[in-house]
Amino acid sequence: MTRFSYHISHEQFPPGELLQLVQEAEAAGFDGAFSSDHLQPWAPAQGHSGFAWAWLGAAMQATKGLQFGVISVPGGWRYSPAVLAQAVATLGAMFPGRLPWVALGSGQAMNEAVSGQPWPEKAERNARLKEGAEIMRALLAGETVTHRGRVSVVEARLWSRPEQATRLVGAATSEKTAEWLGGWADGLLTVGTEPATLRRTIEAFRRGGGEGKPVYLKVDLCLAATEEEALRQAHEQWRFNLLGSDVNWELRSPAQFETAARFVRPEDMRQAVRISADPAAFVDWLGECAALGFESIDLHNVGTGQRAFIEAFGEKVLPALRG
Repeated sequence: MTRFSYHISHEQFPPGELLQLVQEAEAAGFDGAFSSDHLQPWAPAQGHSGFAWAWLGAAMQATKGLQFGVISVPGGWRYSPAVLAQAVATLGAMFPGRLPWVALGSGQAMNEAVSGQPWPEKAERNARLKEGAEIMRALLAGETVTHRGRVSVVEARLWSRPEQATRLVGAATSEKTAEWLGGWADGLLTVGTEPATLRRTIEAFRRGGGEGKPVYLKVDLCLAATEEEALRQAHEQWRFNLLGSDVNWELRSPAQFETAARFVRPEDMRQAVRISADPAAFVDWLGECAALGFESIDLHNVGTGQRAFIEAFGEKVLPALRG
């Protein structure tokens, strides 16, 4: 049965409030929690961006049994893959089974280019992603690793490792990338709202070598007291994500995202966010997504009414999906 996680939006809320929200999500019946690992918010008005790895330790201690996931970048900009592997291993050792998978992506300039290194084109970023993932996998398996390439480590070793392996899942927003990931990643994380598009992405991953590997989904939705309010909140909070991958990966600051998104209209939000005032409206749609075989679906309510969302989904949506 598909698991449903609560999205930890570090860009939108302070880390202390997110800690309370994840506890409430667990009490309401969510199976897990998932977050991005970003340095900056999408826009200045969002105003937050807590450090995901520090927050994860606190959240695992503060919850009873939730499973967590996170997406990060091993390409050697903000993190050496050795440091990222150490973070994964430490959480796995302290909280067995609570971090079953970590998604790895090629990165965004807004978060990674702050290292001062050149920000390359997509093909080079993908190559660094694969190298970093292979270094992490070897370290997590207990090897002492020396690798000199696009990403380099010398005599790196993890001294504290978990008994249970953590899957290194690849993140993809296109069929091309999903197919490429199929040959080496332990699974696929994708995003979207249209089942037909998601099916094609999964098929591409399987075609590239991902047959039998787990697939995961992040969906953006907005629930509010009225349809108009849900649309308003979605536009206010999440219009920056409608710019498209080519733009998202290249802009370097929240101010640039705000400027680039100035012509996104409220009605445009329905292209990428499921918007409704009725919790029942999400049941059939999420059921279609679950039927595609996703092991876990991360539910990101992009609006500001997090507690109302947690309560409504805990009482009406999750029981219906499981029933």
